[in-house]
Amino acid sequence: MPKPSKFAKTVSLDDLIDNDKGKEVQVVSLFDQKNIKGWWPCYCDYDPSIPRELTGKIEMELEVLTKEDAESKPAGRARDEPNENPRLKPPDRPATSFSWFTSPWKSIRYILWANYKWYIIGGLLLLLIIAFILIFLYSLPGGVAERLLGMLS
Repeated sequence: MPKPSKFAKTVSLDDLIDNDKGKEVQVVSLFDQKNIKGWWPCYCDYDPSIPRELTGKIEMELEVLTKEDAESKPAGRARDEPNENPRLKPPDRPATSFSWFTSPWKSIRYILWANYKWYIIGGLLLLLIIAFILIFLYSLPGGVAERLLGMLS
């Protein structure tokens, strides 16, 4: 199986085996390692004529157990009891439901601000500098004329 990425940001379709291109990827044996955790890319393969496109990323932890180990460490479905081996924490979801109609400011905060914070701050600073330059150019002729008339009289 292809080796997973350690971080979601580094996941790409280059991590998967592509028989058409014949490229080599790093692979791991789950039977040798017994336990593996990481991020894998997802893609939709409904039309083979269309090239692969990254449609998602999934984080998984896979473990191979012997029959005795599986019987001694029972696990429930999802977060049902017994919630052990591995223990599944409650999901860490943001405080908003991402319903842009009911809470647009929270959605903007989590979607736009998180990704484009420095672009927004830079754009506002650029607008402020342009405003100062325009005010200076607007008041410059009056100030020059005042100074000239003050020198002549």
